[in-house]
Amino acid sequence: MTRTVITALPRKVGTFLDLIKFVHTVFAMPFALLATVMGLREIHAGWTEKATWGRLGLILLCMVAARTFAMTVNRLVDRRFDAANPRTARRPSVTGIITPVVMVLVIGVCAAAFAAGAVAFYVIFGNPWPAILAMPVLLWLGVYSFTKRFTALCHFWLGISLGLAPVSAWIAIVPGGGGAVLTLPIVLLGLAVVFWVGGFDILYALQDEEIDRAAGLQSIPALVGRGRALWLSRLSHALTIAALVGVGVTGGFHSFYWAAAGIAAALLVVEQALVRVDDISRINIAFMTVNGLVGVVVGGLAITDVVVR
Repeated sequence: MTRTVITALPRKVGTFLDLIKFVHTVFAMPFALLATVMGLREIHAGWTEKATWGRLGLILLCMVAARTFAMTVNRLVDRRFDAANPRTARRPSVTGIITPVVMVLVIGVCAAAFAAGAVAFYVIFGNPWPAILAMPVLLWLGVYSFTKRFTALCHFWLGISLGLAPVSAWIAIVPGGGGAVLTLPIVLLGLAVVFWVGGFDILYALQDEEIDRAAGLQSIPALVGRGRALWLSRLSHALTIAALVGVGVTGGFHSFYWAAAGIAAALLVVEQALVRVDDISRINIAFMTVNGLVGVVVGGLAITDVVVR
């Protein structure tokens, strides 16, 4: 019996990670790491210092815990709607492969891990802000799963949820080292993520336009139709590019960052070109592949810009 459980555990873990789309952590993580290295530079932290790696480890812990918390809450509370949607009806949270008890347990563990990581910034580094803001952040992330029930702006609620990642990373590092709680480049970086995520989530929601209407759920495609939704997505991504330019100008970045911003602009143009009013068949390519490249390539180049100068 014990051997069967041990053998099945990796498969269960893999199923759960697929359920919460753990690989999508690639979207926000690079921007959180960019804010982290910007913060470390701000407080003149050296890469040979143990404190630097301690801060980085806590950032990663909080990032993974927060995202897993949010996605698990989403899968738990949306089971009824997922069951009625042919696109999501075979999710393990719907079929019972991943039970509500397991999801509640994961939610509790992740909330505790996030809170512990936030408190550790105060205990170890003397920065109280993460501990002060931990519960409001978790509340914001948890409420996201209910937003489609009352507002078509749910896409931007999600955008703010991911946009909190770089802002939170900065706040976790810099005030404890004597720097400003927030700066203009960090605010603009957070806004870039807000509009980027909001824009691509509108595209993703095109798949469920009619289903959302039938279920009484709110989304921009369901509210204004496919054509107008596409233009709102394009506007959102134009604002993303503008915010990234603002980060570069106000943050004093150099060639690697500007290459990153240029690549981001090109990739967002490609993403928008992949989805048309009369053809949304390439949404998954636009959503996962292109946005994954935005996160990894752009984040990597921008981080390099900070580290090498």
